[in-house]
Amino acid sequence: MALRCLIVDDYDRFLDVASASLNRDGIEVVGTATTVAEALQETERLRPDVVLVDITLGDESGFDLTRRLVAGFPHLRPGVVLISTRAAGELADLIAASPAVGFLSKTRLSANAVRELLSER
Repeated sequence: MALRCLIVDDYDRFLDVASASLNRDGIEVVGTATTVAEALQETERLRPDVVLVDITLGDESGFDLTRRLVAGFPHLRPGVVLISTRAAGELADLIAASPAVGFLSKTRLSANAVRELLSER
């Protein structure tokens, strides 16, 4: 059975490209969200296996959303993966302190990379 994925990003073009790529490679993108509120609502409604969260969501924080997802949906047990165009080194302390299962650069986002991170948790 394919992993069910929700992608949270405030850039529509990225949502389209990432959704197409992941769907093609066997991860079922069941939904997208562009704000923290929408992400929380869609997580409850869709019950994804994994949520990909952009670190910067306009004026909102992907780190805050990650904490809320992990604390607020223990019964769903979604794996949260942080994503960004910024280098991991710039964010290393924040990533390490977050409850996310890991981080992927948007340029390296792939179904295999997501599966690998989830298998390590």
